[in-house]
Amino acid sequence: MPTPADSTVPRGTVRRHPQLNHANHALLDETAKQIIEQLQEDGRRPYATIGRAVGLSEAAVRQRVQRLIDAGVMQIVAVTDPLQLGLGRQAMIGVKTTGDLDGISDRIAEIEEVDYVVITAGSYDLLLEAVCRNDDHLLQILQEVRAVDGVVGAEVFVYLKLRKQTYSWGTGTSTT
Repeated sequence: MPTPADSTVPRGTVRRHPQLNHANHALLDETAKQIIEQLQEDGRRPYATIGRAVGLSEAAVRQRVQRLIDAGVMQIVAVTDPLQLGLGRQAMIGVKTTGDLDGISDRIAEIEEVDYVVITAGSYDLLLEAVCRNDDHLLQILQEVRAVDGVVGAEVFVYLKLRKQTYSWGTGTSTT
């Protein structure tokens, strides 16, 4: 059974992966895309099973997976269901700022309950996703965000119902 590379990163750590450049793009031949699709379906799928599906040996699959991980093209991680963990409130927060956007976004990324921070163009400078226990907890997070130097405004978009969440992009083929 595959064992993921050490993907244990402290909460609040900003992970930066290399952009998909020409060297990484070369890693994404059709076989690599098929391997990625296999792992997107089941991240614990044995390399031998993947090998049979894509026409490679177990060792070749293991090497290719490691190269993809080392290049920052993919990660193998466990995805949890916040509701099952007692985290019943999720929200997107649009943030307007003034000043050093990188510094502000790094400080906000340190807030434990913020699991997504992206610098954007448009009405907001940043979009954040917060996962928390309830509305009182969300209010506490919002106060932490607003207390960051350089934050001039924040608008909360509470998730009422999640209709789709997928992590299957990047292979360019469909498995339907």
